[in-house]
Amino acid sequence: MSADLYEKINNNPKFHQLVTQRSRLAWSLSAIIFVVYFAFILLIAFAPSVLGQPIFAGSLITIGIPVGIFIIFTSFILTGIYAWKANKNFDRINQEIIAEAQQ
Repeated sequence: MSADLYEKINNNPKFHQLVTQRSRLAWSLSAIIFVVYFAFILLIAFAPSVLGQPIFAGSLITIGIPVGIFIIFTSFILTGIYAWKANKNFDRINQEIIAEAQQ
């Protein structure tokens, strides 16, 4: 990339808006998954018997199984949200920035 093209992109307000939006989304989703994981670790550390209780009387499935599945699905969903947002908005803005810089 030439220095001139780099300078045009760096001076474009849309570029700074894109960086801000991507960072905000990434940090927000990271904070959500951090809270979920940290809550799970705290539950394991301070109340392990809760996860070992059966879902209902006579069940072989404990509460820990759906909690673990919830954590995995949460990760998939948050990844999907980021990918959807990136494909919907960030890629469009990125293409606009490139087009404006090449003019």
